[in-house]
Amino acid sequence: MCKGLASLPTCLERAKELKARLGSFLQKNNWNLPCCKIGKNKPTLEECHRWKESFEKLLSSKYGLCAFTTFLVSEFSEENIAFYFACEDYRNTKCPAKLPSKARKIYDEFIGSEAPREINIDHETRDITKANMLTPSSSCFDLAQHKIYMLMAKDCYPRFLRSQAYRDLVCQAKPSAKADKHPQQEKKV
Repeated sequence: MCKGLASLPTCLERAKELKARLGSFLQKNNWNLPCCKIGKNKPTLEECHRWKESFEKLLSSKYGLCAFTTFLVSEFSEENIAFYFACEDYRNTKCPAKLPSKARKIYDEFIGSEAPREINIDHETRDITKANMLTPSSSCFDLAQHKIYMLMAKDCYPRFLRSQAYRDLVCQAKPSAKADKHPQQEKKV
């Protein structure tokens, strides 16, 4: 994250670079994403509608996660979902000897003062997480991860559901298999 006026040129350069790299993608209304459309495997209309039921259902869907991540990229806030899943991976680390190096990597990438993908957490949470780094455990990022999860659930998720991108994806979704199995009954004459 960019800090202060001294880093403004750097911040603007980074924004321009990201815009240039994503420019053609960001202007597309048609969300035929490689990860959301693999051959004929698109999300069903029912699956797209299930994403509206809860943030958990969106994240647990392969296509929902892809669409949401792509939305976050378009809003320049993809670090949130990347941090969330880095923490999930970290928590599931089986070998305790790997925790310190993994913790340092996550901290340096997302939380440290010069982190390239710095997440937006309050100072208190940052300090607690920094203190947890002294003796990394599988739960040392829990507070920060929870804050980012809540930020996504209360802010990014509702915006995603209201976005043109989501509406376009619903329009492009294939009908469910149930709808194909029950064609309209023909009238007998």
